[in-house]
This record gives sequence, C-alpha cells and structure tokens, in this order.
Amino acid sequence: MAAERIFDRAVSVRVRGCGCEERRLNVRVNIELLSISNPVHKKDLAVRLTDDTDPFFLYNLVISEEDFQSLKSQQGLLVDFSAFPQKFIDLLQQCIQEQNKDIPRFLLQLVSSAPALDHTPVSLNVVETNPFKHLTHLSLKFLPGTDAEIKKFLANCLKCLKEDKMMLEEKLKRTEEDLTRQLSYTQQSLSEKSRELDKLKNEWTSYTTALSNKHSQELTSEKERALQAQTQYQQQHEQQKKELENLHQKSIQQLQNRLSELEVINKDLTERRYKGDSTVRELKAKLSGLEDECQRAKQEVLSLRRENTTLDAECHEKEKLINQLQTRVAVLEQEIKDKDQLVTRTKEVLDATQEQKVILEDSTEEKQRHIEKLETTIKSLSAELLKANEIIKKLQGDLKTLMSKLKLKNTVTIQQEKLLAEKEEKLQKEQRELQEMGQSLRMKEQEVCKLQEQLENTIQKLEESKQLLKTNENVITWLNRQLSEVQMAKKLDSPASAHAGGRAAVSPLSMPDRPSFHSSGLSHPISPLYAFQNFLEPIHSKNGNSQCPVSKAGNFFVQLNSQLLKPTRCSDAHTVPAAGHAANKENGDQLGLESKYFKKKDDSIPLRGLSQNTLNSEYLRPYLPAKAQPSPKTAGTPASAYFPG
Repeated sequence: MAAERIFDRAVSVRVRGCGCEERRLNVRVNIELLSISNPVHKKDLAVRLTDDTDPFFLYNLVISEEDFQSLKSQQGLLVDFSAFPQKFIDLLQQCIQEQNKDIPRFLLQLVSSAPALDHTPVSLNVVETNPFKHLTHLSLKFLPGTDAEIKKFLANCLKCLKEDKMMLEEKLKRTEEDLTRQLSYTQQSLSEKSRELDKLKNEWTSYTTALSNKHSQELTSEKERALQAQTQYQQQHEQQKKELENLHQKSIQQLQNRLSELEVINKDLTERRYKGDSTVRELKAKLSGLEDECQRAKQEVLSLRRENTTLDAECHEKEKLINQLQTRVAVLEQEIKDKDQLVTRTKEVLDATQEQKVILEDSTEEKQRHIEKLETTIKSLSAELLKANEIIKKLQGDLKTLMSKLKLKNTVTIQQEKLLAEKEEKLQKEQRELQEMGQSLRMKEQEVCKLQEQLENTIQKLEESKQLLKTNENVITWLNRQLSEVQMAKKLDSPASAHAGGRAAVSPLSMPDRPSFHSSGLSHPISPLYAFQNFLEPIHSKNGNSQCPVSKAGNFFVQLNSQLLKPTRCSDAHTVPAAGHAANKENGDQLGLESKYFKKKDDSIPLRGLSQNTLNSEYLRPYLPAKAQPSPKTAGTPASAYFPG
C-alpha cells in the first residue's frame, strides 16, 4: 500500500454546532492518494483533519471510486474520480486566499449535530457566498478517529518529530565543525594581515615625510616666480594706461569738431522745414476742394447704378421664374420614371423572396412533423427498454432461488439480449436521422439569411439612386450659378460711358421674342438655351472677334446641353433641354458655391447623364474656381467628387 501526499496546509475553518455560536479554528487538511495493488489495483482518496494545538483532534475520510459515484449522483458533481482531488485542492486554495478578508467569497464550514466536537460525525462544507444566498459546492462527511487511529496518528507524529530531531542534530554537528574550521582559518589570516598592516604603516610614514619635504621646496620656488610675474604685469599695465589716455583725448577733440558742424547743418534744416509746412497748408486747402467734387461725382454714379440694378433685377426675376418652372417639371418627370423602374424591380425581387420563403416554411413544417414522429418512436422504444430492464431484474432474482431451471432461463436471457441489441441499433439509426434533419434545417436557415441580405442590397441600391438624383440637381444648380456670375461680371466690368448703350442692348424691350413653332403644331416656347444664344449675339457683334467671358459661357453651355441631350434625344426632346438650361436660376442668391463643395470625396458616386471627364474638359476650366481647377493628378476624377450630394 503506497501513499502519495498531495496537499498539507493549515486552513481557517468556521465551526458550527447545534445551539452554539460560530467560532474560527485553524485546521490542518492532509490529502493523500492511497494505491492498493493486492488483490486488485485500486486508488482511494484519504482526507485527514487535524489540529496542531490539539493532538486528539482527528477526523478521517476515505473515498473509493464506488463511494465517489454515489457522492457524484447525490451532489450533482460534473468531475470524474481522477480529476476530483485537484478540483478539491483548488477550492481549498480559494478558501485560503479569501480567509483574511472581512467578507470572504469562499469559506470552509465544519458542521456538527452536537453542541461540541466530541467524537461525533462532522461534515466539511465548501461554501460560496453571494448577495442572494450561500451555495455549497461540496459537502464531505468525516468520521472521528477511533482510539487506535488516534494512537497510530500520534505514533506517526512522534516518529516524524524524532526523524526531524535526528536530522537537525546531524546538521548542528556539521555546522559546528564547519564553524570551528572557519574560525581557526580566520584567526591565522588575521595574524598575517596584522603583520602586513604594521609594515604598510612604517612605509607610509617614511613616504609622507619625503613628500612633505619635496612640496615645501616646490612651494618656495613657485612663490619667487609669482613675485617676478607680478612686477612684470604691473609695468605693462602702466604703459597701456598711458597709451589709452592719449587716445581718449584725441577722440574728444574730434567729437567736438563734429558737433560744431552738425549744429550748422541743423539750422539749415529748420529753415527748410518752415518753408515745407507753408507749402503743405496750401496743398491741403486745394485737396479739400477736389474731395468735395469727387464725392458729388460718386453720388451721381451711385444713383445711376441703383437705377440700372433695379431694371436688371426685374428682368432677371421674370426670366428666373420661367426657368425654374421648366427645370422643375423636367426633373420631376425624370425622377418619376426612375422611381417607377426601381419600384417594379424591387417588387419583382420581393415576390421571388416571398415565394422562396413560403416554400421553405412548408419544408420546415414537414420536417418538424417527421421529427415529432421520430420522437414518439424514441419514447416507445425507451418504454420497451425499461420493461426489458424489469424483466432482467426478475430473471436475476429467479436465478438465485431456482438453480434447477438455469438452462431454460439462460436461453430466455440470450433472446432478450438479442432483442435489446436490435432495439439499440434502431435507436442509433433514429438518432442519425435526427442529426441529418437538423443539418438540413440549418442549411434552410442559411438560405433564408442570404435572401434577406439580397433584400437589403436592393434597398441600398434604391437609396444610392436617390443620392444620384440629388447630386445631379446640385450640379445643375452650380452650373446655373456659374453662368449667372459670368453674366453679372460682364455687366459690372463694362465702362460707365458705354453702360447706357449696353443696357439698351440687354434690356427686355430690345430683347428678341422667343419664337414658337406654329407651322409644326407646337405652341410652347423654344428652349431657354436658344434664348440665351440670341441674347449673347448683340454683345458679341459689338465686341468683334475678342472672346468675352459671356460668349465662352454660351459655348460651354451649348456643349454641355448637347452632352445631356445624347441619352434621351428621342424620348425626352421637350423636357431635357429645359432641364439642361438653368442659366438664370437663382440669380438673386449668393453667387458661386462655397469652398466645401469643391473638396474631393473618396466615396462619391459618378453623375448620371454627365460624362466622367466633363469637369476636366477645356470648356469648364475658365469658369471653375482656383480650388476646383482639375490638376493633372486628378484628371480622371468623377464630377461628383467636387459636388457632394
């Protein structure tokens, strides 16, 4: 019988007796694994509780593998017998860590049915405390040690103490011998070192006297040298002092001569200053008269400009209303068409997903029914198994009483075992089918998830199309503002003399009427682009061949309108030109876009209806601000990067 000690430590335990208060007690817990090889190899767990202060305090517990199975079923343990000792030691270590705290989380309780621990059975509980209740993780019942066990325990303790004593005595003897050796060696070394010290002292005294004599001689020689150097420095200092005094007197004479010359120059400058002040006064009087005349001229110019701006504003407001209405109609029609197409597509996708969902639901219902059938068969098989177990028990009881009918009973039991084996095979088959059904169910659930993801993707595409529409509107508004800014700049930069003539040319009275196609049967007016080109003709004829910014804007707008008209030339012949031309839209608002609209975005969407390189073309460059000018590095960037939605 071999014993292996696993744990041996003192633990603080709370002792509870019947009708007594709790008290703390330091108990030594000793855990050993006992291995027995005769007649069968077994392993038992032996736990011993002792008190270092009380030698008669002894409680024992021996757990075999059969006892552990009953303990496992009673207390609902999830550990095997091989892992149980280590888990029990872990719980004890947690109790040791928490024992010094005021409110420990883990604690050990020694519960006795008697008021005192007087050789009565005791249960050791490992308890975890929480705000709701006390949870007992493990409860072990210990039996008090008999007189023979106590004597054996005390004999073992005595034996251990004697062995420890013998070991300590041997160690003491060894240490004494070592110390005596070291003492004799140190005494010898001390005597040698003292001799060496005396020699060194004698040498040091002789060396110090020689050094002091040398230093005294060197000091006297150095003092003589210092006195000689001091006399030389004094003579040099007196010579330098005389030279500096002579130089100082010469510089004073030169400065006095310079001062007299500067006084003469100062008198001349004061006379000139008085003359300059008189001339400045005369010029100031003339300047005040000229400023009055200038203010009058400015007032006249302001009054003329106000009249001009009122006339221009009336003209622009009327044109703006017409252009806004036409562009809104065209944009709304395009939005309706796009949204109708998107709605039809989403409806088709939704119908398909709903049909797939219905098919999946039908298949899941059928599989659930099949599962229910399988469960009923399993229940019936379990009932039959229970009956078979009862029959086996009855047969085993009959075996003891009726030995004469053993042969007949053996045949019956063999048949029953065959039936049991067949039923177990059936059970395994049913379980496999159940697992296959579960896997198929999971596959169907994954398909449903994929269909939901497709639905979400279609919704995202819908939102992206809305954002595309918004970006198109932003580009159109920005182009309208740029055209109106160019037109206003041309009008403001023209000289005041030619202002009246230019205004007469641009006034709504002299502006050509918009032609309508009576011969073709169309009664609505022509596109605003045509009117804008006619509006630019008289100005172009006046300026001759010089390219003004307004004509550039007209050419750019014509090319842009032609690009917009390409995809819908046949179907939207009346609406697209109106949407493309918004030259005079919102002329009364602040001109131009803010700087934040020209920042490039990485997640921008390209504009629909405009080509990718429209902003990079030569026609757009003169009208874009400095921040929005396309550089060679950003030559291929989409237009939506400069116009956020």
